[in-house]
Amino acid sequence: MTVRFAALGDSLTEGVGDPVPGGWRGWAALLAPSLSPDTVEFRNLANSGALSRDLLVSQLPTALALRPQYAAVLVGGNDTLRASFDLDLTARHLAATLSSLTSAGIVPLTACLPDPGRLLGLPAPLARPLARRMRGVNAVVHGLSEHYGAVHQHLVDLPWTEDRALLSVDRLHPSATGHQMIARGFHALLAGAGRPVGAPPAELAADAPRPGADLWWMLTQGTRWVAARSTDLLPGLVALAAVEARHLLRGSTRRLDQADARATAEILARLTATVPRPRSAPPKPVEPTAGEAAAAVADATAEDTATSTPTGG
Repeated sequence: MTVRFAALGDSLTEGVGDPVPGGWRGWAALLAPSLSPDTVEFRNLANSGALSRDLLVSQLPTALALRPQYAAVLVGGNDTLRASFDLDLTARHLAATLSSLTSAGIVPLTACLPDPGRLLGLPAPLARPLARRMRGVNAVVHGLSEHYGAVHQHLVDLPWTEDRALLSVDRLHPSATGHQMIARGFHALLAGAGRPVGAPPAELAADAPRPGADLWWMLTQGTRWVAARSTDLLPGLVALAAVEARHLLRGSTRRLDQADARATAEILARLTATVPRPRSAPPKPVEPTAGEAAAAVADATAEDTATSTPTGG
């Protein structure tokens, strides 16, 4: 039996940080041959810079047409790096994507993501607002993964900052070693759940970033990355940092954390209450109903239009 695997996501799933001749490889490509002892057909739909809405609108219809047994759904990091970040919209996009996949009998693979501010070592007034956003996204991913029965990996728990070999030179994406660890983690979870997987992904030789590689990346490529986001994220982040600094001086940052935690819990409760928990996935994927992807996209687009005013945080 041929097993099909579609990967939806952003640069993490595209494979950035794990270069091969002609492009990127990444954890999803490393995992694919291990998903079954038989033939595995793999399609990577992820692309750098993708937001949660891009998964729903651009990647999901193609994924459903492929009729895979498994689909990776890793998203949210780029959403937190936008001035118009809206956790409610991100959560709705993710919920609609997972709902469409599981309704078609597809098993989603999800993960919570490490905080980019921590990876980059940003100062507290800048790092804390980003960390708060990432905690909100991860809480939503945790809750929706449980609700939809996804195979969920706690990537945030890996020792990214303690083991430098796990990160690429940009300090934002996994290195080749990091991608291998993610692939083996998903394989272990699937095997532990009783899925008929193949042999674990092989451990491949990979070089750790050379001393000074971080600085070289910033000088040659990182400046473009920062400049591209400065026109969007930086002005809003500076305003958030000013608020954060005042609360740090007053010792009242806990209020911000509590307010965000309450808002996140309300979003998650609303989504899981209005969407029934799916039944156990059938042993084989079923043909998606006509217009299923289009309906999900239309619903999300209507919601986006109704709440399109940027919140800045």
